[in-house]
Amino acid sequence: MKLFTVLTAALFSAVVLQISAGRAETPEEKGLAIAVEAERRDQGFGDQVTDMVMILRNRNGQESKREITNKILEVKNDGDKNLSIFHTPHDVRGTAFLTFSHKSGDDDQWLYLPALKRVKRINSRNKSGSFMGSEFSYEDISSQEIEKYTYKYLRDEILDGRECTVVKYYPVDQENSGYSRQVVWRDKKEYRIWKVEYYDRKNSHLKTLTLADYQQYLGRYWRAKKLHMVNHQNGKSTDLLYKNYRFQTGLKERDFNKNRLQRAR
Repeated sequence: MKLFTVLTAALFSAVVLQISAGRAETPEEKGLAIAVEAERRDQGFGDQVTDMVMILRNRNGQESKREITNKILEVKNDGDKNLSIFHTPHDVRGTAFLTFSHKSGDDDQWLYLPALKRVKRINSRNKSGSFMGSEFSYEDISSQEIEKYTYKYLRDEILDGRECTVVKYYPVDQENSGYSRQVVWRDKKEYRIWKVEYYDRKNSHLKTLTLADYQQYLGRYWRAKKLHMVNHQNGKSTDLLYKNYRFQTGLKERDFNKNRLQRAR
Protein backbone atom coordinates (compact mmCIF):
# COMPACT_ATOMS: atom_id res chain seq x y z
CA MET A 1 0.00 0.00 0.00
CA LYS A 2 1.01 3.61 -0.40
CA LEU A 3 2.32 5.67 2.50
CA PHE A 4 -0.06 7.93 4.35
CA THR A 5 -2.20 10.26 2.31
CA VAL A 6 -4.46 11.94 4.88
CA LEU A 7 -2.07 11.45 7.81
CA THR A 8 1.61 11.82 6.98
CA ALA A 9 4.04 9.79 9.06
CA ALA A 10 5.00 12.92 10.99
CA LEU A 11 1.38 13.78 11.78
CA PHE A 12 0.71 10.17 12.78
CA SER A 13 3.56 10.33 15.30
CA ALA A 14 2.27 13.61 16.65
CA VAL A 15 -1.22 12.20 17.14
CA VAL A 16 0.19 9.17 18.96
CA LEU A 17 2.04 11.52 21.31
CA GLN A 18 -1.22 13.38 21.97
CA ILE A 19 -2.93 10.06 22.67
CA SER A 20 -0.20 9.08 25.13
CA ALA A 21 -0.71 12.38 26.92
CA GLY A 22 -4.46 11.80 27.10
CA ARG A 23 -5.35 14.62 24.69
CA ALA A 24 -7.15 12.78 21.86
CA GLU A 25 -9.98 15.22 21.15
CA THR A 26 -11.10 15.18 17.53
CA PRO A 27 -13.08 12.24 16.07
CA GLU A 28 -10.01 11.37 13.97
CA GLU A 29 -7.69 11.38 16.99
CA LYS A 30 -10.13 9.39 19.08
CA GLY A 31 -10.58 6.80 16.32
CA LEU A 32 -6.81 6.43 16.01
CA ALA A 33 -6.46 6.21 19.80
CA ILE A 34 -8.84 3.24 19.88
CA ALA A 35 -6.89 1.45 17.14
CA VAL A 36 -3.56 2.13 18.87
CA GLU A 37 -4.80 0.76 22.19
CA ALA A 38 -6.25 -2.34 20.52
CA GLU A 39 -2.90 -3.06 18.88
CA ARG A 40 -0.99 -2.44 22.11
CA ARG A 41 -3.10 -5.02 23.92
CA ASP A 42 -2.37 -7.66 21.28
CA GLN A 43 1.39 -7.27 21.10
CA GLY A 44 3.86 -9.84 22.38
CA PHE A 45 2.17 -13.17 21.57
CA GLY A 46 5.17 -14.26 19.50
CA ASP A 47 3.58 -16.89 17.30
CA GLN A 48 0.28 -18.69 16.93
CA VAL A 49 -0.92 -21.93 15.33
CA THR A 50 -4.61 -22.71 14.82
CA ASP A 51 -6.76 -25.39 13.21
CA MET A 52 -9.56 -23.93 11.12
CA VAL A 53 -12.61 -25.05 9.17
CA MET A 54 -13.83 -22.84 6.32
CA ILE A 55 -17.50 -23.28 5.41
CA LEU A 56 -18.62 -21.81 2.09
CA ARG A 57 -22.35 -21.28 1.47
CA ASN A 58 -23.98 -20.25 -1.78
CA ARG A 59 -27.17 -18.19 -1.97
CA ASN A 60 -29.24 -21.41 -1.77
CA GLY A 61 -27.58 -22.51 1.47
CA GLN A 62 -25.53 -25.34 -0.06
CA GLU A 63 -22.27 -25.86 1.82
CA SER A 64 -18.72 -26.99 1.14
CA LYS A 65 -16.01 -27.31 3.79
CA ARG A 66 -12.26 -26.94 3.86
CA GLU A 67 -9.85 -27.85 6.66
CA ILE A 68 -6.90 -25.53 7.15
CA THR A 69 -3.94 -24.98 9.45
CA ASN A 70 -3.08 -21.33 10.07
CA LYS A 71 0.29 -20.12 11.36
CA ILE A 72 1.19 -16.56 12.40
CA LEU A 73 4.57 -15.10 13.30
CA GLU A 74 4.70 -11.72 15.00
CA VAL A 75 7.36 -9.48 13.46
CA LYS A 76 8.86 -6.60 15.41
CA ASN A 77 8.41 -3.19 13.77
CA ASP A 78 6.46 -4.66 10.82
CA GLY A 79 3.30 -6.60 10.04
CA ASP A 80 2.78 -10.27 10.88
CA LYS A 81 3.69 -13.21 8.66
CA ASN A 82 0.75 -15.52 8.02
CA LEU A 83 0.69 -18.98 6.43
CA SER A 84 -2.48 -20.96 5.64
CA ILE A 85 -2.20 -24.61 4.53
CA PHE A 86 -5.23 -26.45 3.09
CA HIS A 87 -5.70 -30.14 3.96
CA THR A 88 -9.18 -31.00 2.63
CA PRO A 89 -11.02 -31.49 0.32
CA HIS A 90 -8.77 -33.40 -2.05
CA ASP A 91 -8.93 -30.83 -4.85
CA VAL A 92 -7.31 -28.13 -2.69
CA ARG A 93 -5.07 -30.35 -0.54
CA GLY A 94 -1.57 -28.88 -0.35
CA THR A 95 -2.62 -25.37 -1.34
CA ALA A 96 -0.64 -22.85 0.71
CA PHE A 97 -1.14 -19.10 1.07
CA LEU A 98 1.59 -16.88 2.52
CA THR A 99 1.30 -13.23 3.51
CA PHE A 100 4.00 -10.83 4.66
CA SER A 101 2.05 -7.85 5.97
CA HIS A 102 3.77 -4.49 6.18
CA LYS A 103 3.03 -1.34 8.10
CA SER A 104 3.58 0.72 4.95
CA GLY A 105 3.86 -0.20 1.30
CA ASP A 106 2.21 -3.15 -0.39
CA ASP A 107 1.86 -6.48 1.41
CA ASP A 108 3.64 -9.46 -0.14
CA GLN A 109 1.35 -12.43 -0.85
CA TRP A 110 1.96 -15.76 -2.57
CA LEU A 111 -0.34 -18.68 -3.36
CA TYR A 112 0.94 -22.19 -4.08
CA LEU A 113 -1.43 -24.23 -6.26
CA PRO A 114 -0.57 -27.97 -6.34
CA ALA A 115 -2.47 -28.54 -9.59
CA LEU A 116 -0.17 -26.06 -11.34
CA LYS A 117 2.88 -26.95 -9.23
CA ARG A 118 3.89 -23.33 -9.02
CA VAL A 119 3.84 -20.37 -6.67
CA LYS A 120 1.72 -17.44 -7.84
CA ARG A 121 2.36 -13.95 -6.52
CA ILE A 122 -0.79 -11.98 -5.67
CA ASN A 123 -0.60 -8.52 -7.23
CA SER A 124 -1.61 -5.67 -4.91
CA ARG A 125 -4.12 -4.61 -7.57
CA ASN A 126 -5.90 -7.96 -7.09
CA LYS A 127 -6.20 -7.87 -3.30
CA SER A 128 -9.95 -7.27 -3.48
CA GLY A 129 -10.34 -10.66 -5.16
CA SER A 130 -11.91 -13.66 -3.43
CA PHE A 131 -9.63 -15.77 -1.25
CA MET A 132 -10.06 -19.40 -2.34
CA GLY A 133 -13.67 -18.84 -3.43
CA SER A 134 -14.73 -17.46 -0.04
CA GLU A 135 -16.38 -14.15 0.85
CA PHE A 136 -13.10 -13.07 2.45
CA SER A 137 -10.80 -11.16 0.13
CA TYR A 138 -7.01 -11.24 0.07
CA GLU A 139 -7.24 -7.81 1.68
CA ASP A 140 -9.29 -9.22 4.57
CA ILE A 141 -6.79 -12.03 5.20
CA SER A 142 -3.86 -9.62 5.71
CA SER A 143 -3.15 -8.43 9.22
CA GLN A 144 -4.82 -5.09 9.81
CA GLU A 145 -1.91 -2.79 10.62
CA ILE A 146 -2.75 0.64 12.08
CA GLU A 147 -0.87 2.43 9.31
CA LYS A 148 -3.10 0.94 6.61
CA TYR A 149 -6.05 3.16 7.60
CA THR A 150 -7.12 6.56 8.75
CA TYR A 151 -9.85 6.69 11.37
CA LYS A 152 -12.90 8.57 12.55
CA TYR A 153 -14.75 7.87 15.79
CA LEU A 154 -18.52 7.97 15.25
CA ARG A 155 -20.24 7.12 18.53
CA ASP A 156 -20.66 4.73 21.44
CA GLU A 157 -23.34 2.07 20.96
CA ILE A 158 -24.73 -0.96 22.77
CA LEU A 159 -24.30 -4.07 20.62
CA ASP A 160 -25.70 -7.36 21.95
CA GLY A 161 -25.52 -6.02 25.49
CA ARG A 162 -21.92 -4.77 25.16
CA GLU A 163 -20.90 -1.12 25.24
CA CYS A 164 -18.91 -0.56 22.06
CA THR A 165 -17.15 2.19 20.19
CA VAL A 166 -18.04 2.59 16.51
CA VAL A 167 -15.19 3.80 14.30
CA LYS A 168 -14.86 4.32 10.55
CA TYR A 169 -11.72 2.94 8.91
CA TYR A 170 -10.65 4.50 5.60
CA PRO A 171 -8.04 2.55 3.58
CA VAL A 172 -4.91 4.54 2.82
CA ASP A 173 -4.45 2.63 -0.44
CA GLN A 174 -7.79 3.74 -1.88
CA GLU A 175 -6.63 3.02 -5.43
CA ASN A 176 -6.33 -0.74 -4.90
CA SER A 177 -8.58 -1.42 -1.92
CA GLY A 178 -11.93 -3.07 -2.57
CA TYR A 179 -13.53 -0.82 0.05
CA SER A 180 -14.34 2.84 0.41
CA ARG A 181 -14.57 2.37 4.18
CA GLN A 182 -15.20 -0.07 7.00
CA VAL A 183 -17.26 0.52 10.14
CA VAL A 184 -15.93 -1.34 13.17
CA TRP A 185 -17.62 -2.14 16.50
CA ARG A 186 -15.21 -2.82 19.43
CA ASP A 187 -16.19 -3.40 23.02
CA LYS A 188 -14.88 -0.73 25.35
CA LYS A 189 -13.72 -3.18 28.02
CA GLU A 190 -11.38 -5.48 26.09
CA TYR A 191 -11.15 -3.79 22.65
CA ARG A 192 -12.42 -6.93 20.88
CA ILE A 193 -13.99 -6.54 17.43
CA TRP A 194 -17.59 -7.83 17.28
CA LYS A 195 -18.81 -6.50 13.95
CA VAL A 196 -17.41 -4.93 10.78
CA GLU A 197 -19.43 -3.48 7.92
CA TYR A 198 -17.66 -3.19 4.56
CA TYR A 199 -18.68 -0.66 1.91
CA ASP A 200 -17.61 -1.04 -1.71
CA ARG A 201 -16.04 1.63 -3.88
CA LYS A 202 -19.52 2.85 -4.85
CA ASN A 203 -20.30 3.34 -1.11
CA SER A 204 -22.85 0.50 -1.12
CA HIS A 205 -22.99 -1.92 1.82
CA LEU A 206 -21.10 -4.95 0.50
CA LYS A 207 -20.41 -7.31 3.42
CA THR A 208 -20.80 -7.72 7.17
CA LEU A 209 -18.42 -9.65 9.40
CA THR A 210 -19.53 -10.81 12.86
CA LEU A 211 -17.26 -12.45 15.43
CA ALA A 212 -18.30 -14.73 18.31
CA ASP A 213 -17.12 -17.09 21.06
CA TYR A 214 -14.08 -15.17 22.24
CA GLN A 215 -11.64 -16.87 24.59
CA GLN A 216 -8.64 -15.43 26.39
CA TYR A 217 -5.20 -17.05 26.11
CA LEU A 218 -2.02 -16.54 28.14
CA GLY A 219 -4.04 -14.31 30.43
CA ARG A 220 -4.07 -11.52 27.85
CA TYR A 221 -4.86 -12.34 24.22
CA TRP A 222 -8.46 -12.59 23.05
CA ARG A 223 -9.30 -14.75 20.03
CA ALA A 224 -12.69 -15.43 18.43
CA LYS A 225 -13.62 -19.00 17.57
CA LYS A 226 -16.13 -18.03 14.88
CA LEU A 227 -16.05 -15.45 12.10
CA HIS A 228 -19.11 -15.13 9.87
CA MET A 229 -18.85 -13.07 6.68
CA VAL A 230 -22.01 -12.45 4.66
CA ASN A 231 -22.04 -10.80 1.25
CA HIS A 232 -25.24 -8.75 0.92
CA GLN A 233 -24.86 -8.32 -2.82
CA ASN A 234 -24.46 -11.94 -3.94
CA GLY A 235 -26.21 -13.76 -1.08
CA LYS A 236 -23.17 -15.92 -0.25
CA SER A 237 -21.48 -16.35 3.12
CA THR A 238 -18.37 -17.88 4.66
CA ASP A 239 -17.71 -19.11 8.20
CA LEU A 240 -14.24 -19.50 9.68
CA LEU A 241 -14.31 -21.82 12.71
CA TYR A 242 -11.13 -21.84 14.81
CA LYS A 243 -10.02 -24.40 17.38
CA ASN A 244 -6.86 -25.56 19.15
CA TYR A 245 -5.17 -22.20 19.50
CA ARG A 246 -1.49 -22.70 20.36
CA PHE A 247 0.90 -19.88 21.21
CA GLN A 248 4.68 -19.52 21.42
CA THR A 249 5.28 -22.79 19.58
CA GLY A 250 8.75 -21.83 18.39
CA LEU A 251 7.97 -20.80 14.82
CA LYS A 252 10.87 -19.11 13.00
CA GLU A 253 11.32 -16.91 9.93
CA ARG A 254 12.36 -19.99 7.95
CA ASP A 255 8.89 -21.49 8.49
CA PHE A 256 7.47 -18.68 6.32
CA ASN A 257 9.55 -19.11 3.17
CA LYS A 258 7.84 -18.63 -0.20
CA ASN A 259 10.33 -21.01 -1.83
CA ARG A 260 9.17 -23.84 0.45
CA LEU A 261 5.41 -23.43 0.04
CA GLN A 262 5.07 -26.63 -1.96
CA ARG A 263 6.43 -28.51 1.08
CA ALA A 264 4.44 -26.64 3.72
CA ARG A 265 2.75 -28.84 6.31
